Amino acid sequence: MAGNGTKRRRRRRLLLSKLYTLTCSKACFKQDHSQIGTPGFSRVVYCNEADSPESDSRNYSDNYVRTTKYTLATFLPKSLFEQFRRVANFYFLVTGVLSFTPLAPYTASSAIVPLLFVIGATMVKEGVEDWRRKKQDIEVNNRKVKVHRGDGSFDSKEWKTLSIGDIVKVEKNEFFPADLVLLSSSYEDAICYVETMNLDGETNLKVKQGLEVTSSLREEFSFKGFEAFVKCEDPNANLYSFVGTMELKGAKYPLSPQQLLLRDSKLRNTDFIFGAVIFTGHDTKVIQNSTDPPSKRSMIEKKMDKIIYLMFFMVVSMAFVGSVIFGVTTRDDFKNGVMKRWYLRPDSSNIFFDPKRAPVASFYHFLTAVMLYSYFIPISLYVSIEIVKVLQSIFINQDIHMYYEEADKPARARTSNLNEELGQVDTILSDKTGTLTCNSMEFIKCSVAGTAYGRGVTEVEMTMGRRKGSTLVFQGNESDDMEYSKEEIAEKTTVKGFNFRDERVMNGNWVTETHADVIQKFFRLLAVCHTVIPEVDEDTEKISYEAESPDEAAFVIAARELGFEFFYRTQTTISVRELDLVTGKRVERLYKVLNVLEFNSTRKRMSVIVQDEDGKLLLLCKGADNVMFERLSKNGREFEEETRDHVNEYADAGLRTLILAYRELDENEYKVFNESIIEAKSSVSADRESLIEEVTEKVEKDLILLGATAVEDKLQNGVPDCIDKLAQAGIKIWVLTGDKMETAINIGFSCSLLRQDMKQIIINLETPEIHLLEKTGEKDAIVKASKENVMLQIINGKAQLKYSGGNSDAFALIIDGKSLAYALDDDIKHIFLELAVGCASVICCRSSPKQKALVTRLVKSGNGKTTLAIGDGANDVGMLQEA
Repeated sequence: MAGNGTKRRRRRRLLLSKLYTLTCSKACFKQDHSQIGTPGFSRVVYCNEADSPESDSRNYSDNYVRTTKYTLATFLPKSLFEQFRRVANFYFLVTGVLSFTPLAPYTASSAIVPLLFVIGATMVKEGVEDWRRKKQDIEVNNRKVKVHRGDGSFDSKEWKTLSIGDIVKVEKNEFFPADLVLLSSSYEDAICYVETMNLDGETNLKVKQGLEVTSSLREEFSFKGFEAFVKCEDPNANLYSFVGTMELKGAKYPLSPQQLLLRDSKLRNTDFIFGAVIFTGHDTKVIQNSTDPPSKRSMIEKKMDKIIYLMFFMVVSMAFVGSVIFGVTTRDDFKNGVMKRWYLRPDSSNIFFDPKRAPVASFYHFLTAVMLYSYFIPISLYVSIEIVKVLQSIFINQDIHMYYEEADKPARARTSNLNEELGQVDTILSDKTGTLTCNSMEFIKCSVAGTAYGRGVTEVEMTMGRRKGSTLVFQGNESDDMEYSKEEIAEKTTVKGFNFRDERVMNGNWVTETHADVIQKFFRLLAVCHTVIPEVDEDTEKISYEAESPDEAAFVIAARELGFEFFYRTQTTISVRELDLVTGKRVERLYKVLNVLEFNSTRKRMSVIVQDEDGKLLLLCKGADNVMFERLSKNGREFEEETRDHVNEYADAGLRTLILAYRELDENEYKVFNESIIEAKSSVSADRESLIEEVTEKVEKDLILLGATAVEDKLQNGVPDCIDKLAQAGIKIWVLTGDKMETAINIGFSCSLLRQDMKQIIINLETPEIHLLEKTGEKDAIVKASKENVMLQIINGKAQLKYSGGNSDAFALIIDGKSLAYALDDDIKHIFLELAVGCASVICCRSSPKQKALVTRLVKSGNGKTTLAIGDGANDVGMLQEA
């Protein structure tokens, strides 16, 4: 049974490590492994020997996790400390204590009862909020996982009962209950796919691989008698490092982050894994990264404290002046043996009106006056605000407009302390992909052999059409343009990930096109160049795809819908049903997969090397335009000009584009490459990655261009309206994205971040002078000229702002990543901030994660106001932490 329990799936056992040239490499000892056993690397784990004396003698933490602010023992002292941090509460505590003395002008109960009510009400509110956290902890700690009980069988146990060294079985779509060392999986070579969204926000799946020596342990009974000894680093907060060794049957094997499965990440695209518990509870990396719930105090609370200080100063001043006058008058009360104010009966008083001890009488009067004037400070001020905050939280939790139906998730105010901070936000810094957009890709257009295909209209194009007042028309030949409403467009979309319509290539019509051979290679590349895994529903025989990213799935689905169905994979082959150009019939073709050079953010491309049924060796490559065009051969640029134009048009329409190209390899060339890549992969030197990069650079060149794909990442529902309302509230919005400038600008229009009446201040380095310097000049000259150019553009922008009379609503600032690097230099950044703050909207394009964090820091420290950062990916973590 598969993870969801509703459909039966069929999947071949695969040796997927064969697919991953860069990610999966043979484990090897590195310099860090020599530190095992030294301080910081002293953890010892006896796997599958939970009851051994050695395990019991080590005081490792249990797997119970607590995220609450208080415990039963600390609730009273900690919450009382929290209450008396407030100036007014402390003041009333002092006056309450004094009210028990004869100095009090009122009874003690009239001072103490209101204070107890205020403190009690706030403590109850804190207790209720912490109890909600406690219930969440109970739910997490009571989750079940299968644990080996020692005789080759597995029983379900609660997470909180796990111990170091336990062998656990985690099934598809389940979370890992602790930090585990991966032993084996449903795949024969111990590969598994992991989603780390809870750790770093990244939705793309990560590939992990167990050691070869444990990969055969794929059945529950295999663990009867299994014993291993692990030595590794001590608990730490670094999510991306792990150093350890596993001793098994007398041999030692190195452990790396590739074998570590972190608590709170999720198993995906893999039926099950077996793992050994290494870190539990508060020793796990995710908990090490979390901090204790802080005592958050809002701006209003801090402001109230200042007001209370002022009022307290006024009360003390009034009491002091009054007591000085009282002291002087009391001292002068007794003259020549006669009492002036006999009616006060000072002769019967002990101290209060004794003329002989006027200074002491004055001090006592001061204390009495302080108590009497305490009503200037409203004791109900804090509790009134607490009640308002609690009611606000209830309204937020019950707000039907903030309910997300698709995921069945209502809004949750986890603490009421910071409600009003939402109303203090001055600047919002947001990521685009997955935040403003859905991160749900749909194949909508493509350019093949210099011809644009796809008559679909994107949301951005609809918005642009409305701006220009034109009718919404599907693109096509002038003779067959057809008008559609948005509703009709939605109705035609029936396949998730596929929103492509063009009768010239659909239903096999592409065979009649001029460049049918190029179209065939284009769609064949989409069907073969990927790491997707097909799953067959045993009931319906329908194929679904498990992909590492939404883009990958969209490409494979598009290839299938257009006649190139990828339906079967083994560790070394891919099977595709495709249309034969000669016979016109659907045939099954087998492609032998020799290497996969995976995509990463540095390479910005992905390649596979395959051998077809005729014995031809093909390198199929897809990647970003700025990386791919420079890798084309001289005779492979036939359609370059038209493809570049189409890519720019797609960017204008807010689409994400990839360039597709290929080349044929001869056997000798491939033999040399394969030997080099094997040698680089097995290298144990520190520059292993650069060696691999060098080898791949040599083969991914002299490519022949086929065309470009364009996928749409639709806007989240309600984004334009939301941004409109935020703008009306005077909140400045910055979008930080890795997209091209044209794409970002057009998405800015479609989500109402940019408006037609706005003046765009564009800062980039796309000038002939800079291009000329980049071709001929030295690095220092380029840096100097670029910096001066950016500075000049910023000054010109400020001049435009000044000329407009400082009307920020009329301006939008758009800056690219290269320019941003210079704009964030110490000597320019404050001028850049002045310009940016003067604009209603700011878009930073092609920005790196570090730049996102630096921009956030600049905004937060520069204007000193509340800054809100929103993001969903690993590249947003720095930005979120800075805010």
